[in-house]
Amino acid sequence: MPETQATPARGRVGVLLPRDLPAQDVLPYARRAEELGFDEVWVVEDLGWRGGLAQAGPVLASTTGITVGIGILPAGARNVCFAAMELATLAQLYPGRLIAGIGHGMPGWMRQAGAWPASPLSLIIEYTRALRLLLRGEPGPAGGRYVRCEGVVLTQTPGIVPPVILGVRGPRSQAVVGEVADGLLLAEPAAPAYITASLRNLSTATGDAGGHEIVTYDAAAVDDDEDAAVARVRDALTAIGDPDWAAHIDPLPFAAQLREHRASCADARRFARTMPADWIRHLAIAGTPGQAREAIEARHAAGATSVVLAPAGPDALASLGSLARALEPRPLNR
Repeated sequence: MPETQATPARGRVGVLLPRDLPAQDVLPYARRAEELGFDEVWVVEDLGWRGGLAQAGPVLASTTGITVGIGILPAGARNVCFAAMELATLAQLYPGRLIAGIGHGMPGWMRQAGAWPASPLSLIIEYTRALRLLLRGEPGPAGGRYVRCEGVVLTQTPGIVPPVILGVRGPRSQAVVGEVADGLLLAEPAAPAYITASLRNLSTATGDAGGHEIVTYDAAAVDDDEDAAVARVRDALTAIGDPDWAAHIDPLPFAAQLREHRASCADARRFARTMPADWIRHLAIAGTPGQAREAIEARHAAGATSVVLAPAGPDALASLGSLARALEPRPLNR
């Protein structure tokens, strides 16, 4: 029988592999992240950019021990049986090094692709339950409203079953995480207050969020010049005033002021570039190495098991070295 996942260790730090990273830099980026001592590298799947599974395989093959997270695969985009085969194959070849993120996908993208369901919540519940059963080598469940895989069995299953976590932000979607998934992925910005609110949503179903993976993304820049680091992350925050980001903003102590500021700005870029620096420090991991380390620790203290840094600025590969200065002292992986 496959091994089950142990209770996730706390205090991990990862980096996001940017979707617009030049193709020739993808594998050097992953190798450099491992050399610098990051625990994880996360690949993204956004419509029109690169596939998550297609990136995860080469990244796993080109590194030796770093964990690779996929964040996220939209449930409406792939038949669950074939997604399970792909994930199981990666998990067999690279035991214990994979985390599978599943989500609704952005509504606009999914509608463009003709893959947005009438009930996204019903789909992701059925999909996640079926995927986890299949990855464990158990028969697919009886057919539901969206997912059809009754009796399907994978003949090749991993010895260590990868965690399946949900990248969702709505309270109802986060509430089902405790029932159907191994954890939660929180997109940026993931300030401590947002982590706390999300864990509260997660625990409504189970009464306890303990034992779940809680992965957070945040725009990040580290510099000896605090102002330079803050300036570098501003453009990464242009979208947060939009309605889709309400769940991230509502728990913040300055939520009302932030909305007023967004309403007063003619465009999103001006909004981001004129936000007070104190807001930026809440909404990103930006500052000196010590300040960045404190921001990471605050997210861990709020309940994150892994804090993933999304490099801000024009040269993501070059910025890895500066981001690594925020890690707790650890030997480089040579």
